[in-house]
Amino acid sequence: MADVLFYHLTESTLEDALPGLLERSVDRGWRAVVQTGTEERRDALDQHLWIFRDDSFLAHATDRESHSTEQPILLTTGQDNPNEAQIRFLVDGAVPPELVGYERAVFLFDGHDAAQVEAARTHWKTMKEAGHAVTYWQQTTDRRWERKA
Repeated sequence: MADVLFYHLTESTLEDALPGLLERSVDRGWRAVVQTGTEERRDALDQHLWIFRDDSFLAHATDRESHSTEQPILLTTGQDNPNEAQIRFLVDGAVPPELVGYERAVFLFDGHDAAQVEAARTHWKTMKEAGHAVTYWQQTTDRRWERKA
């Protein structure tokens, strides 16, 4: 069973929070897949990960590019795992696949979006019923993560 983390964004945007989480995943030696709810969001994150910081970028590809299976980070709208990632990030209302083979799954959801909050509640219940180890993290005012459940 995978560890499933729910990250409740209250103080920053997905674009602010995701790069740091991806950096930590890659530093662990993990490959990551980021599943978005739409192609538009996938493409926007693709552009953002190249320029999110002046002194850094995250090597990645989207599922529409050749050699995407060789990338440490893959952005997709699909449910497969072509780069054999150990961690899967689900954003923007993405519907999770079976989590077999993953060490960790991370749901990031915008606390200011009622639909995302409701979807996260539904996914929490589903993941718990499936037997995954589930934890809930919320941002503090200084944008740190605090475990709430």
